[in-house]
Amino acid sequence: MDKDAVGTAATGKRLGAAVLGLLHSHVELFGIELQEQKGRTLRLLLFAGFALVFGLLLLSALSGLLLVLVWDSYRLAGIIGLCVFYALAAVFCALRLKSAVFDESSPFSATLEELAKDRERLLP
Repeated sequence: MDKDAVGTAATGKRLGAAVLGLLHSHVELFGIELQEQKGRTLRLLLFAGFALVFGLLLLSALSGLLLVLVWDSYRLAGIIGLCVFYALAAVFCALRLKSAVFDESSPFSATLEELAKDRERLLP
């Protein structure tokens, strides 16, 4: 085997090792981000569930208190007022939920940024 063939083989091995090194770091970063996203999602769901339960308990208690206070003189107005308030609150929350769902950024943005940087470095 001549010198050029040995040099080309060594260069190919180095290039392959560099590509595998880049791929390894990207896969590792992706795995870390996936674990972080899973933990974040679980915490969000847990606290959202608790907030919902306690919020509903508070809302029920406050609604009952309000109806007890106005029962003798403004019974119908109190019930209608609560229904209107709940309807407006439900519409507001639904609109906020819709905007939150459609405005979310990519959960793997760091991995995508690193891939874009590598592509720029490798292209002439």
